[in-house]
Amino acid sequence: MTAPSVRPRRLAGIDIGTLTCRLLIADLSPNMPLKELRSERRILRLGEGVDQHKRLSQAAMDRVIQCLREWRAVIDTYRVDGYTAVATSAVRDAANRAEFLEKVKGEAGFDVEVISGDEEARRTLLGIRSGLPSGVTDMLALDIGGGSTEFILDRTGQQPIVRSIDIGVVRLCERLLHHDPPTSEEIQQSRKWIARETKAAVTEMTGYEAATFVGTAGTITALAAMAQKLAAYDPARIHNYRLTLAMVQELEQTLLTRKKADRIGLPGLEKNREEVIAAGAIIIRTVMETLGMSAVLVSDLGLREGVLIDLAS
Repeated sequence: MTAPSVRPRRLAGIDIGTLTCRLLIADLSPNMPLKELRSERRILRLGEGVDQHKRLSQAAMDRVIQCLREWRAVIDTYRVDGYTAVATSAVRDAANRAEFLEKVKGEAGFDVEVISGDEEARRTLLGIRSGLPSGVTDMLALDIGGGSTEFILDRTGQQPIVRSIDIGVVRLCERLLHHDPPTSEEIQQSRKWIARETKAAVTEMTGYEAATFVGTAGTITALAAMAQKLAAYDPARIHNYRLTLAMVQELEQTLLTRKKADRIGLPGLEKNREEVIAAGAIIIRTVMETLGMSAVLVSDLGLREGVLIDLAS
């Protein structure tokens, strides 16, 4: 007798990040890759000013809530079996997070789960693992966000080791990169800070050098798009692309010698990322040099997919 086929579960997930908000609606079936039905992302900078003031600004909250209201309507048209929304660094760090969560619940109808850096890493890992090329077993994953960066060492038969550092593209811009373009002193200070935190993050990660280095999230996917001079974002061209340190160094140089306004329209760079992409390039370059990595395997899958896989299980 053939086993009855299991109907896929249709799920929606929202990732409310410090810089970007992401929506994913997909069908999930056991032991099958997730089938994307709708995917959107918007750069809304919820974390603007949080590093300095420890509060979410009214304008930033309004931008995100307006987006979530629109996405609520989108989700309703797909008749999903379940949905979830998570928030990361900016909301974690904000003194007025309860006010924001209440507004989201009242105005957009979402109960938002504020996840820790470790939980963010665990779900990101689920997303990355779901799309790795065959043959990749042990990996060191890097997730550069707006407010924090996660390092995850995941080896066969061992518990993953997770370290989250409070450096992200928005935080780095607000704390150190005050000129446009940044001065050499600002860049040098940034490199010192990132190198110091990176070394501390991998102290207990013995053997990370032998693992495949994998990068996820907006900075790394944007640099992969720029390296290929893509006219439009193409997940198939970005996912599992190998970004070398030499490419990262060249792209960083291109970005740091231009003002924000002159980065607009660079091939592969999505709109509204022109300010933070230079900070992202400094972070990934410094991390790669500090860890002695000559290349990073780019994953277009991450927290957003992991959130759905976690919900399905």
